[in-house]
Amino acid sequence: MVKVILMTVEIPKSLEENLEPNEEILCLLKKVLGIEKPKWLVVTNKRIIYFDEKIFGRYDFVAIPYEKLEDVHFKKSKIGSSFLIRSEDNKKINIAWLQKDEAIKAIETIKNAINKIAVEPISIEKKKGFLGEEWILHKPREAISRTISKVKERKSEEDVFEKLKKLKELYDMGIISEDEYEEKRRKLLEKI
Repeated sequence: MVKVILMTVEIPKSLEENLEPNEEILCLLKKVLGIEKPKWLVVTNKRIIYFDEKIFGRYDFVAIPYEKLEDVHFKKSKIGSSFLIRSEDNKKINIAWLQKDEAIKAIETIKNAINKIAVEPISIEKKKGFLGEEWILHKPREAISRTISKVKERKSEEDVFEKLKKLKELYDMGIISEDEYEEKRRKLLEKI
């Protein structure tokens, strides 16, 4: 079941079929100009999606999870707005002529979503002129540090649990006294 928040537009069936379980659509923007089928920018609770609906049931689908996002360039003018979104592995989403009022909500939603998962704070540049504004959100590369810290945490916890098991076995076999067992157990538990 797809949960849609703050939206009055009906989403294409083929787009809905590509959403993950428990993925919520937070913002949905549709390309304003053009005679072809619409292009969509979809902001969910998990990722940013570009969906280009074509005739005869064909489509192009590109998704960039927030964890792999590198930067977002957003421009809004009097007649429309555009997004250029890049991932750490150089995937790109480039879409223009989007609804300008909904685009501001989308960039705010993207900024908040990135800040929720970012290990380090993102940098934000804003330029406001007479005819429009521009935002650049840049998330520092953190994939390596995020992975290393998670692996170290798991390894450290596994080591402590293994040592606790061995300590209990030594106590059960009568090799160490109850006082020795309790002292060493307390020291190991302090490491968690």
